[in-house]
Amino acid sequence: MTMPARLPVITTYRWVPPFARGLVRELRARWAFEEVGIAYRVELIDHPYAKSEAHRRFQPFGQIPTYSDGAVEIFESGAIALHIARQGSGLLPEDPAAQARAVQWLIAALNSIEPFVMDLAVVDVFEAGEDWSRARRPTVERKLRERLQDLSAALGGREFLDDAFSVGDLMMVSVLRGVDRTDILADYPNLADYRARCEARPAFRKALADHLAPYVDADAPSAVA
Repeated sequence: MTMPARLPVITTYRWVPPFARGLVRELRARWAFEEVGIAYRVELIDHPYAKSEAHRRFQPFGQIPTYSDGAVEIFESGAIALHIARQGSGLLPEDPAAQARAVQWLIAALNSIEPFVMDLAVVDVFEAGEDWSRARRPTVERKLRERLQDLSAALGGREFLDDAFSVGDLMMVSVLRGVDRTDILADYPNLADYRARCEARPAFRKALADHLAPYVDADAPSAVA
């Protein structure tokens, strides 16, 4: 295990609207930390600061999460989760071939599945009132279903994407959570079971509770008075 130079710090938003809770990408880093058993700290920032010059020097696109441990400063949830996985045990197999497959699935989650999930979010949430979104939705859903069918076939009857739970599963399930606004996943029972199995892990449950806690505090009457 390679421990960080100091307690790692990740950034996330101080507040997000209810529809985004449980989906903010810093949850992926929290889950990875919990799986490998590395303590960390969270810095809460607001949306204006995320777009500020100070933050953009660290994250040029004005987004979250970011990661810093005194030696490494990186952004992008996939890069962060992979970096955390490499510091501990439990998310990357020791066998080089199996480790390569875990990285493969992490990249597949971000490149081959998430763009289609996000397209659906655009038409259903971010541009829901636009005529072009209503016109595009059948095509967007069809393309997402094609990818989910491919993923379902690849998973088959296995418990995880490979022989054991890995950072690839962590990222894939994180991406699949993005279809929560629909019942699409119910049409792929093995994917629904796979997601539920991974979300039942104690590390995920702890990460999700910690992810949601700041929003509960921000919504409290004393916080908005």
